[in-house]
Amino acid sequence: MPLTAKIALVLDMVARTGRAPYHEQTAQEARAEYEKSATVLEIPSAPMHSVEDLQVPMRDGATIRARLYLPVEPHWGEPLPVLVYYHGGGFTIGSVNTHDALCRMFARDARCAVFSVDYRLAPEHRFPCAVHDAFDAYTWLHAHTAEYALDTSRFAVGGDSAGGTLATVCAVLARDAGIAPVLQLLFYPAVSAHQQTESHKRLADGHLLTAPTIQWFFDHYVRDDSDRDDWRFAPLDGTRGEPDFRGVAPAWIGVAEFDPLVDEGEAYAQKLRDAGNEVTLVRFDGVIHEFIKMGAFIDEARRAQQQAAHALRVALRTGD
Repeated sequence: MPLTAKIALVLDMVARTGRAPYHEQTAQEARAEYEKSATVLEIPSAPMHSVEDLQVPMRDGATIRARLYLPVEPHWGEPLPVLVYYHGGGFTIGSVNTHDALCRMFARDARCAVFSVDYRLAPEHRFPCAVHDAFDAYTWLHAHTAEYALDTSRFAVGGDSAGGTLATVCAVLARDAGIAPVLQLLFYPAVSAHQQTESHKRLADGHLLTAPTIQWFFDHYVRDDSDRDDWRFAPLDGTRGEPDFRGVAPAWIGVAEFDPLVDEGEAYAQKLRDAGNEVTLVRFDGVIHEFIKMGAFIDEARRAQQQAAHALRVALRTGD
């Protein structure tokens, strides 16, 4: 399929702004730019019963922010299930603020709490810091569910792009720790050690996420090229320390036709299937990377959000 008319219009609008691409900016400039632009096409923010920013301790003594969304007043006899969510942004940009509307949507539509993790960003904090932060936040919440009326037996992990990487890594780590989630919800996860698939070549330029920007993100994140071989950087084809992928949580994976990451997302779905895991893979035609955050303008984004929320409801047993 060609690009949808609205996605073509989005790309034209981005081009008309004349802003420098991220790979021509400093990390600090790119973060500020993304904070300003990330919500332009977002759905309206859903009202919540409460939204609380928490300080969560990490293994190295630092604390990070995590935002807890409760769609309804907690009832101690009926604890809420929870989605632990990791935002995208190439491990370099993005925050709980840039993904606030998306997390509110999941809380409302999946009838669950959402715990959005503000993991530390590169280049100030390089690999594997984001992985450690992501899993430490998951285990901290699992140990403190009683304080927030959450259900330890109904955890899910989710994320988009780099956040999808963190979610799928945490699904494996949590399985090994005996606190496995019931679902991993992944939007166009970045899971390959090297960007050499056909879609990376075919879509290297002109579709928002470009080859130079991907390289810029990863150059900020990895300490050296050997980090690319670590399975926690590349769950699809990383060879160093690769675990057994059998018995990880069922996965719902949404990919975009005009995204350089589409081939690796589909290959990762197959890798999970080959290990005997349940996987739902949905390819959204005519759209690009980041489309999931364009729900106010892009029909496919709203459809993807609705399908993902339905998958969450089923997995978390909050309704059909």
